[in-house]
Amino acid sequence: MSSLSSESIATLKSALRGEALQPGDAAYEEARQIWNAMIERRPALIVRCRGCADVRQTVALARESGLPLAVRGGGHNIAGSALCDGGIVIDLSLMKSVRVEPATRRAYVEPGATLHDFDHEAQAFGLATPLGINSTTGVAGLTLGGGFGWLSRRFGMSVDNLVAADVVTADGNLLRASAEDNADLFWALRGGG
Repeated sequence: MSSLSSESIATLKSALRGEALQPGDAAYEEARQIWNAMIERRPALIVRCRGCADVRQTVALARESGLPLAVRGGGHNIAGSALCDGGIVIDLSLMKSVRVEPATRRAYVEPGATLHDFDHEAQAFGLATPLGINSTTGVAGLTLGGGFGWLSRRFGMSVDNLVAADVVTADGNLLRASAEDNADLFWALRGGG
């Protein structure tokens, strides 16, 4: 397994709007906790991203270092795949913005938003979408995993209502995936058939 040099960590920290945490840092222990307390993993670095530029920088560092990479969205994560031992965690939990456009009945959701965040905004306009049943679940993880909730029998799975996604790829590019743009990636995000 590869490792991170102090120089590469310092370079990353200087480029971030968010923060990079290592074992021993004051906020590290709290940052590595997820909802499923049975998961006990110790990443070499947790990067608490504040935007796409932070995500791209962290993906580049993981690629260059050869370390495993995990992604944490809302942090519910029953399976524990949001953390990795000795690798790098891209923590998106600070990216929680939800914007609802009532005229088009569309919501724009950042990857760290939870169902609570989404419902708070959607309900202000009398809107809802089929999401899960636990308010602490992340919208992104739930949706990409299919997503079943109270409204699913009538309106389908959460992923059936996904119109587009912005994706940072393993090579650090930002792509828009939809039926019109990068349709093959959109097909894969929606479960690959």
